[in-house]
Amino acid sequence: MIHEITEKTGKYKARKRIGRGHGSGMGKTSGRGHKGARSRAGYSRRPAFEGGQMPYFRRIPKRGFSNAAFRTEYHIVNVAALQDRFKAGANVDAAALVEAGLIRNLKLPVKVLAHGDIKIKLNVIADKFSGSATTKIEAAGGSVIIVPPKKKWTRKYPAKDKTKAPKSVEATEAPAAPEATEAPAAPEAIEAPATPEATEASDNDTPEPESKD
Repeated sequence: MIHEITEKTGKYKARKRIGRGHGSGMGKTSGRGHKGARSRAGYSRRPAFEGGQMPYFRRIPKRGFSNAAFRTEYHIVNVAALQDRFKAGANVDAAALVEAGLIRNLKLPVKVLAHGDIKIKLNVIADKFSGSATTKIEAAGGSVIIVPPKKKWTRKYPAKDKTKAPKSVEATEAPAAPEATEAPAAPEAIEAPATPEATEASDNDTPEPESKD
């Protein structure tokens, strides 16, 4: 009967009841031990902490490098899975793969590999194909379409104007030199009026007329 149905033994684990005396096994210090950082509230430590000594990841030498942080991850689909899940002549894209249960979501790009065989014609649209997968799909009469990659967002800065700015003070032509004009004619020399002394001297200098005998 329904009232005789019981839960499976061990389905639920009993909650640890701490601080309930010595008989509980978790009394007094409640399983934290005596003193020390771990026995106090608020304790935390970073991963790989070894109590203050030189940790292992710093003791060992490091060589080479890895580009794992920059790699592109793909949803992997093999041609054998396409053969099993789709009918001949179907268009296979990321949305169709999600609906068929071959990939979980559309967050990652899709790559088609060549494991298995394909004998039906399919038009496959994906982000990447292996060379063998392309050969098998086209040999079966299908087609391969590569989705163009999305452009990464980059900040656009205004283009710098390479033309030289005009000078603040425009160079003006030097003013033309004034035309040379003729110098005014010097005034005629005016004889100074004769003084009385000069007049007397001139009278004395005049020769006397010769007498005719």
